[in-house]
Amino acid sequence: MDVTRRNISIIARGANSFVTRAMRREGIGASEFDLIHVVRRHPGITQAEVCQLLEIDKGAAARQFARLEVKGYLRRESNPDDRRSRLLYATEKADELKNSKAHLEELFYEWLLEPLSASEREELARLLAAVEPRCREEWRSGFPNVKALLADEQKRGGEPA
Repeated sequence: MDVTRRNISIIARGANSFVTRAMRREGIGASEFDLIHVVRRHPGITQAEVCQLLEIDKGAAARQFARLEVKGYLRRESNPDDRRSRLLYATEKADELKNSKAHLEELFYEWLLEPLSASEREELARLLAAVEPRCREEWRSGFPNVKALLADEQKRGGEPA
């Protein structure tokens, strides 16, 4: 049973919706931001590697990369090891976009937590800090533990543990 009643998901979706709407005014969609984020974290990554990491269609991604280059968020360079592929790099404009997204998230969370007392905010922050590393590790490793839980559930006929 989910003791959080999916409240974490609802809050995350609310924050994401706010940020997405604000960034759309800047001319950047959520999927474009995902591409920029991967390139920022992996300078010199190929388009094919980004598609593999994000599990997205190569053709659609190629069009997005071209648009992001025109908008000034990415630059593409020839790959000296493979003339058919291009290496991707984020620009300063992409770095500014990251800072803008973080600022928008911060504004949303400040507003959200206004009704809480200082001690309640500190307790919430302490609890989130306790579970965040577990989430980050699972995410970075490709969700092996959660996938195993799902597989076990499917073996039992879809009944949650």
